[in-house]
Amino acid sequence: QVQLVESGGGLVQTGDSLRLSCVASGGTFGAYAMAWFRQAPGKERELVGAISRAGTVRSYGDSVQNRFTLSRNHAARTLYLQMNNLPPADPAVYSCAADAPAVAGAASRCHAAYALWGPGTQVTVSS
Repeated sequence: QVQLVESGGGLVQTGDSLRLSCVASGGTFGAYAMAWFRQAPGKERELVGAISRAGTVRSYGDSVQNRFTLSRNHAARTLYLQMNNLPPADPAVYSCAADAPAVAGAASRCHAAYALWGPGTQVTVSS
């Protein structure tokens, strides 16, 4: 099974862009649907976006539609999250998750569907 490590988080200003990366080691990268979730202190975990095994299906959280873009590079075994026009926000930990669904086009929006998680990377957007 894959192990996941996120990077790219940090402190940015409102309106900035940021790209997060999640590198997968071990396992067969193309067998896994992947997703980004985020969680701020005292708040529930929230879907940022999910992408199917081949990258053909993408699903985004309602609060990030049209501003965030998911992509995956199979040669680099990396999942990316491009975040544009970031609004001010409390610090949140962005976590990468993976699961091996039976259906090729599956990209679950539910965190409970994902069995494998990285340690996360923190993003803070100052106003």
